[in-house]
Formats: sequence, structure tokens, C-alpha cells
Amino acid sequence: MANRYDDWFRQAAADLRHARNALDDQDFEWSCFASHQAAEKALKALFLYGGREAWGHTLSALLGSLKADLEITDNLIECSKVLDKHYIPTRYPNGFDSGAPTDFYTRAEGEVAIDCAKRIIEFCHHQIRR
Repeated sequence: MANRYDDWFRQAAADLRHARNALDDQDFEWSCFASHQAAEKALKALFLYGGREAWGHTLSALLGSLKADLEITDNLIECSKVLDKHYIPTRYPNGFDSGAPTDFYTRAEGEVAIDCAKRIIEFCHHQIRR
């Protein structure tokens, strides 16, 4: 079976573009979620590149499982934890007592999420392109 890490990595880049577009459109919750997705797909590309499988959506756990083989900085772990918080509440109104996700997310959160996703993608890119 072909190793499709490049497909996953290209989709990570596309999801990051979507996150930036959502930020420009003031869809901040979608910017945060797309940032999470971009980082997740980049990490899964890295796993595939190394001939490993990755399951789940918790970025900090995915990064943590790479610590034995790669140098993972505290900053990268912190970014993954920021993004982990955007996986479910960005999409579902029952993540809040009342209101919809669109009522709660801000431009600043979208900008931080994009920056964190970019850092994780750059880390993965560096590992793949060594």
C-alpha cells in the first residue's frame, strides 16, 4: 500500500488556508477548528512518513507519543493544548450553557490558533524534509 503522507500534508496546508480565510470572514470559531484540523493532519502526515499509524484527535497526545523519537519543545506542546480546546466547542452549541459557538470565539483566538497550527506544520515539515 502506498504511503500517503504527502496527501495528508497537502491537506494540512489547505486547512491552514481555510483557517486564514475563515478569520478574514470573521468566522472565528471555524478559523480555530480549521487550525486544529491543519495541525492534526500535519501530525498524521508525520506519523505516516515514519511508517506509523496515528489514531485520535488529541494533538497533545499525538505529539507526546512522538517524544521518544523526536525533540518536542514545550512551546509545541502548549500550542497543541491550545488547539485541542478547539476540537469540539467550536462546532457544537451544547459546548456552552447558552448561545452558539459563533457567539464566543474572537479574532484574537483565531490568530493564536493559526499561529499554533503554523508552528506544528512547520515542525512536521522540517521532520519530513530533513
